[in-house]
Amino acid sequence: MFWNKKPQQVPKVVEQPRMGTFTTDAETVRRPGSMDKMAILAHAFQPPAGASGAAMDSSTGLVPEFKQNLAGAGVPDAQFFWYASQGVVSWQVSALMSQHWLVDKACNMPARDAVRVGYDVSLPDGTPQTEEILAEFKKQDKKYGINQAMREYIHMGRIYGIRVVIFKVRSTDPQYYEKPFNPDGVTPGSYQGISQVDPIWIVPELTDGSLSDPASLRFYEPEYYVIGKQRYHRSHLCVYIPHPVPDAIKPMYQYGGKSVPQLIYERVYASERTANEAPQLVQTKRLVVFKTDASAFWSNLGRSFERLLSWTEQRDNYGAMVCDKDSEDITQQDTGLADLDTVIMTQYQLVASIAEVPATKLLGTTPKGFNSTGESEAEDYRIMLESIQANDLDPLLERHHQLVWLSAIKPKFGIAEDIEVETSWRPLDSPTAQEWADVNLKKAQAAVAYAGIGAIDGEDVREQLRRDKDSDYFGLAEDIPEDDDLVTELLQNAAPTQPPEM
Repeated sequence: MFWNKKPQQVPKVVEQPRMGTFTTDAETVRRPGSMDKMAILAHAFQPPAGASGAAMDSSTGLVPEFKQNLAGAGVPDAQFFWYASQGVVSWQVSALMSQHWLVDKACNMPARDAVRVGYDVSLPDGTPQTEEILAEFKKQDKKYGINQAMREYIHMGRIYGIRVVIFKVRSTDPQYYEKPFNPDGVTPGSYQGISQVDPIWIVPELTDGSLSDPASLRFYEPEYYVIGKQRYHRSHLCVYIPHPVPDAIKPMYQYGGKSVPQLIYERVYASERTANEAPQLVQTKRLVVFKTDASAFWSNLGRSFERLLSWTEQRDNYGAMVCDKDSEDITQQDTGLADLDTVIMTQYQLVASIAEVPATKLLGTTPKGFNSTGESEAEDYRIMLESIQANDLDPLLERHHQLVWLSAIKPKFGIAEDIEVETSWRPLDSPTAQEWADVNLKKAQAAVAYAGIGAIDGEDVREQLRRDKDSDYFGLAEDIPEDDDLVTELLQNAAPTQPPEM
């Protein structure tokens, strides 16, 4: 009886579900000590305000392992967390970072350069009172400060990653902004101007269709924006997102995009630290090595330090250094600074590359390293500015001119029908006088060639010169004066005046 023992309880082995990279089983038990890496992105799938349902890819609360210990199962932890650290920068942090001179310059320079060249407004052929209407458009643009509004639109949009513009219209309908934009609702004198709002004051709202149907035309695109106490339909706004993000992480960015400070803050920090290292290197590039009897030095540190201090007091380029010729020796090592400027400027050029601004413009210096002359970067910069003008500023200008037409110009000139106002941007580069002369010469040679084959005649050439704003003959009279009229005019101008009576 003393040897009878209770049978040993064998723990029941509960088979755990296989944990793969894309495991979504809610019963999955995580390994002890494992880190929830995807929790960094968990809040990206929370349903936004104003939606009655959740998106079809909303989080269940349990995020699976991103990588197992098996080879090839995913991204290594150190690499993943490095990429995760480059993630969202809050709007407040972006605003604080924009105080730095280089960050603000990278955000502001494209805005200034895109708007600097200006634009021209044109009306359809046959529009009555064309010159007067165009003059009124220029007056209204100046009144509402459209150039300043466009600069702020791009500048702040690059700082925050999103910029929202409201076209303020005075309306008696309390639900004017909640309904889609209707031109008939714009009454004479109702247009008040452009208001711009930082994203911190904005709450995006999505409809159920834009959340649950990936085939929707506006999937994961806000239909409304709540600003203050007012709810605005998207058609009343212009939204600028310079660097959009994939749908999966749009909720993390509050349906905005990546900001320029988020993209360049690490490089800016490295650049400034590298530049700050230069004066320290200049002051500490000389290292003096004092060779002496080490046993004697360490045997009496107090006396050694006292002697060393008195010795360093005369250590400069003009002082004398005295040592024992038999037991002591002095050598000096200098740190070479030959390529230090290239290292510093290369770091700044990386900032310019990320910001899509040529280093020659951003820094005002010639490029260092990379064997670059800056010509290709300037061409890429022009392409980016043209993209900003065509894709981001044109919608803003078109809506502004439409409201100006409906509110001010149409009632003033008594025009019944609406017209389509076209905007064309002027060339980004300003040609020199020599370049203009070459262009006009080539135009004249082309006109001679066309006239020689009978394609055009002198009247066509005159009409082209009269309409060409870049020509020296812009604004010529439409009708060529007859010979008799021309002779009479010349005689009248050449007739001597009567001498004054004495």
